Amino acid sequence: MAKNNEENNVSKERLIELRKSTGMTRKEFCEYFDIPYRTMTDWELGNRTMPDYLLRLMTYKVKMEAMMKKKKKGANENDG
Repeated sequence: MAKNNEENNVSKERLIELRKSTGMTRKEFCEYFDIPYRTMTDWELGNRTMPDYLLRLMTYKVKMEAMMKKKKKGANENDG
């Protein structure tokens, strides 16, 4: 039981970190990923455990979109 609680705490902290790294509010983050607000709230409060694969996918999407923005910005600067 203690292990599950510890895993849940790590998962919720990683989710909160990911959301904050985007600069989005909880509501914006939910809309971006099409996740019900109540579900997201329960994950962040530790009331429910988020599937690990979902956190990995969300992290991947955030990183890829940031990389694409950076790449696009660099291309636009070179055009000028």
